[in-house]
Amino acid sequence: MVTLTRITGTQFALNPDLIERVDRTPDTVITLVDGTKYLVRESLDEVVRAILDYRAQILASASVFERVGEATARRGRLSAVPEVEQDEALPGVAVVPLSPRNP
Repeated sequence: MVTLTRITGTQFALNPDLIERVDRTPDTVITLVDGTKYLVRESLDEVVRAILDYRAQILASASVFERVGEATARRGRLSAVPEVEQDEALPGVAVVPLSPRNP
């Protein structure tokens, strides 16, 4: 969530995944995917920076640690699917390793 300030001075947190666009008219207007509009004190550049910082923080947090059972293990890279040993897989289901794409 990013913290923003309404024109009235009250602060609120907004999920940046719901933002469709941000306009400067000259006030900053945030339009969500459902059509809801918010008029905020922050400039267009400040809103964009807050969203980029939020997403960078999520990626940095996800790449540092992985929860494994009761322990926490340090990770070296992000992975969409955890590695599973064949004997841990569902019975009768083969695990097919995927190869990275060649550029």
